[in-house]
Amino acid sequence: MRPLHGDETKAFFEKLANYIGSENIKRLLERSDGKYQFILHKERVYYASEDIVKKAGSCARENLVSVGVCFGKFTKTKKFRLQITALDYLAPYAQFKVWLKASSEQSFLYGNHVLKSGLGRVTENTDQYQGVVVYTMNDVPLGFGVAAKNTSEIRKGDPMNIVVFHQADIGEYIRAEDTLI
Repeated sequence: MRPLHGDETKAFFEKLANYIGSENIKRLLERSDGKYQFILHKERVYYASEDIVKKAGSCARENLVSVGVCFGKFTKTKKFRLQITALDYLAPYAQFKVWLKASSEQSFLYGNHVLKSGLGRVTENTDQYQGVVVYTMNDVPLGFGVAAKNTSEIRKGDPMNIVVFHQADIGEYIRAEDTLI
């Protein structure tokens, strides 16, 4: 367990800023209820208060399973991949959002991309390849993905065009429960 270093910090913050913006990353770290930090443990990045990190430091590294909330992990090629466990922290700070029609929710929860025919609404000025949080029409966060097209292209497009590439959804809690920690 250790703080993130140079390239790790850069890769992680670039990915996170794509979804919530850099000023919201500061809000995650400097909260009113104390200071929080991102730490690396077994190639996974965790978000935890400084108090919890200090207490976890007294545990043997091999006995420690998790510290705080897992935001994602680094792949073997040192690329960072966000996990669904970060959704509760991404959703309140999301700059770009997509709302799904009820008929398209189940398809997304099975790991499929979002088609224009299943799109209810989209945030204005969403750029292509921008990170978006996917919601139901009742504002319940379902997951996140990457916009396949910008807002104007989405509106003009064919109903069978992909508008959001699937990254993660809450269905992973069931489909991939053994790999989330």
